[in-house]
Amino acid sequence: MPLPARTTIARGGKAIYGAPLGILMLDARFPRIPGDMGNATTWPFPVLYRVVRGASPEKVVLQAARGLLPDFIAAAQDLVRQGAEAITTNCGFLSLFQRELAAAVGVPVATSSLMQVPWVQATLPPGKRVGLVTVSAATLTPDHLAAAGVPLDTPLVGTEGGREFFRVLIKGESEDMDVALAGQDVVDAGRALVAEHPEVGAIVLECTNMPPYAAALQAAVGLPIYDIYSLITWFHAGLRPRAFQRAGWVAP
Repeated sequence: MPLPARTTIARGGKAIYGAPLGILMLDARFPRIPGDMGNATTWPFPVLYRVVRGASPEKVVLQAARGLLPDFIAAAQDLVRQGAEAITTNCGFLSLFQRELAAAVGVPVATSSLMQVPWVQATLPPGKRVGLVTVSAATLTPDHLAAAGVPLDTPLVGTEGGREFFRVLIKGESEDMDVALAGQDVVDAGRALVAEHPEVGAIVLECTNMPPYAAALQAAVGLPIYDIYSLITWFHAGLRPRAFQRAGWVAP
């Protein structure tokens, strides 16, 4: 049987190649340590970034991103023009824009770690439910939850009462951050969630800055922890499935 002809033609049409995932970033200046969504070393694959100017964490988290939808749509469209084949965002509170962004860009969109809640719930035994740790429980509204498919009675705890995480990331009171204190705020919130709701069988972290502390939280509460890292690595796997080979068989 003759071997299939090999082509030497490279296909064009995009500005950037090899990075199919585009990330819409908030306009912030706090440190982004490894594990943070905004640290490129976090990802085991290349990504494209686009900062949405004027979209501060305070505006997005505390003010429901009012007036910012056109800016996010324009930035997402620019990423797609550059070569992004899918779009995600740098804040779980942007679930509010899920439908509009997906409609505007015409590629898969995953705005929020909260979108994992229904999937995680399906894995739990009877009597157990998903709980949330969020950067701001006071402003994570039913609209945010509904937009991500999260049951409105889902238990949640925020980091507003902590010493570092909320103060630096949302209030912007410093460009420096005590990583140990920030991590303790996340762990304390998770412990409070489990103490208040013993039926919680798994935790989803809303905030995209929380993955650096997920392992410490899992060790502290002994439950599965899901975050933006688990969502985006799954999301990317569909964009670039692993190519397996079998002896005597080659994919067409």
